[in-house]
Order: sequence, then structure tokens, then C-alpha cells
Amino acid sequence: MKAITYEKYGSPDVLSVEEVQKPTPKDDEVLIKVRAASVNPFDWHYLRGEPFFMRLMGAGILKPRNKILGIDIAGRVEAGGGNVKQFQPGDEVFGASDFGALAEYVCAKENALVLKPANVTSEEAAAAPVAALTALQALRDKGEIQPGQKVLINGASGGVGTFAVQIAKSYGAAVTGVCSTGNLEMVRSIGTDHVIDYGQEDFTRNGQRYDLILDAVANRSFSDLKRALGPRGICVIVGFSPALTFQVFFPGPWKFSTGDKKIGMMSAKITKEDLDFLKDLLEAGKVVPVIDRRYPLDEAADALRYLEEGHAKGKIVINIEQDAKT
Repeated sequence: MKAITYEKYGSPDVLSVEEVQKPTPKDDEVLIKVRAASVNPFDWHYLRGEPFFMRLMGAGILKPRNKILGIDIAGRVEAGGGNVKQFQPGDEVFGASDFGALAEYVCAKENALVLKPANVTSEEAAAAPVAALTALQALRDKGEIQPGQKVLINGASGGVGTFAVQIAKSYGAAVTGVCSTGNLEMVRSIGTDHVIDYGQEDFTRNGQRYDLILDAVANRSFSDLKRALGPRGICVIVGFSPALTFQVFFPGPWKFSTGDKKIGMMSAKITKEDLDFLKDLLEAGKVVPVIDRRYPLDEAADALRYLEEGHAKGKIVINIEQDAKT
């Protein structure tokens, strides 16, 4: 099969298109013929091997342990391992692999997949898993979102941000999105009640206070975020910042500041229950993935270059089959 591989850490220039052996599913895995995949900041962090602690946590110290990037997938079941009971060959599914999505075939655990709704394209399904589950778990589990709350999404035009806006609206929140001038109309179009152009207004100094902030950019200090929170407010940071990582995690996963405001960081966990929840949102049209650009598999390096620039509007999709728009 064709795959995008890399043998050493570095820029997208180290990626190459190779013919490699098709994987064989383990007992609890499904072999999927990939129709579409998408890329996340997670991918370029692993491509570059940065921050270094990722290497210590299993990515590989001197060279990458996993040679094929990619987690988000949508495709067709080709075969299942001996213990797989939920899927049959021919089923259209979406979800997450451990690694290896930037290839024509990939194996994924049965409990990290769900059936793709018929009214959702493979591109849309592939765009959703990591970013949408990050938004969902940040808002619902860590942020304890409630109807009627004032919620601010910092980075509302990005992959996580576009899902966060729509998911917060599905919970009945009043949503403010923070983005650049060029993204204001797009962010309005996905349901925000208010939009802030960060080049013209500082959301931490405009006098507004929020019950819940989802920070998908991680470009503000702890004190800035605290200032923008109302009484008993919660801020969940899902972007990566070395300074904030130290500031928030040094005393523990969650840090309490003045009064009862709470700020913490998190990363998503792929669960079947939450994939099913996401599937229902997609099927009902309550969440519609925003796709900025589409690339063929051979141009995955260009997709990662664009992602790393940090200006994508929503998600970047890799089409591995020509009919992935269906």
C-alpha cells in the first residue's frame, strides 16, 4: 500500500511517499481502507519530535517509533480481528487509529470506531474525531457547560475552535468567538452570538466576564485568563504552550487561583461513547465540520506545512480515495 512515512524528526521535508506492507489487524482491531484522513497539531509535534518530553513519553528518543503519522480516519471496513463483533466488511466507519492514518490502509481498535452517518461525507467524518472530541470533553467534562452560560472560545476559527462553537451552541450557551479579521464572517456563520477580532480588541481587558473559556490557542498568561473569568468561572486550555504547561501543571493538573476560579489543561481521550455522541451531533446537523483545504495523499507534506503556519480555517483533510466527498 501507499503511505506517507518518515524516518527522522524534522520539517515536512523529511516525509516521503513509500510502498509499505499492508497492516494486519490484531484480535481487537479492524482493518480499514482509508477514504479520508485529517491532520492535527498533534501530527506536526510528532513529526518534529517537539516538545522533547513527547520523545520521552514514547514517541522515540532519537528517531520516531511510529513511521506513519495520522489519527483521524474515515473509511470502509476490510476485515476484523478475531474478537471484533460490531463491524462487518463493507461498513463505512470513522474514528481514530493510534497512528498510521496517512496511508491507504490502517488498523484501528474496534472501540475507537463508530458507523459513519449516511448523510455525512467521508471528508466531514475524517475531520471530526480528535478536534471535536477535544472540544466536547473540554466543554462538557472539564468546563461543566450549562445552558445560558456565557462561553468564550479563543481560537474560534481553528480545528478545535469551530467544533467548540457549535457544540457550545448545542448546549444552549451564549458563545463569543475570538479570531482574526479575516475569519470573522466564517466564525459568525457557524453560530456565534458575538465575535471579537483579536487585532482590535483584547478579550481579557474589555470588561466582559465569562462563565467558561475554552482556550484553543494557549497564547495568554494565567493572569490574563483569570481576569476574563467571572465568579466560579472555568478556563480549559487545549492548545500547547510550554510556559502555561509549567504554570498550570506544576502544582497539579488543575490550579485554583483567586476565589473559586479554575484554570487547567487537558487533551482528548478517544472513547466509543463520545464518538457515538459526536455521531449523533453530526447526523442531526447540529455540528457541521468546517474544512479549509483538501490535499491528495501524495501532498500530505504540503498539508502539514499549511497546518503548522497556524492559519487554517477549521480542518485540513487528506483525500485518499477520489470519492471521499461522498
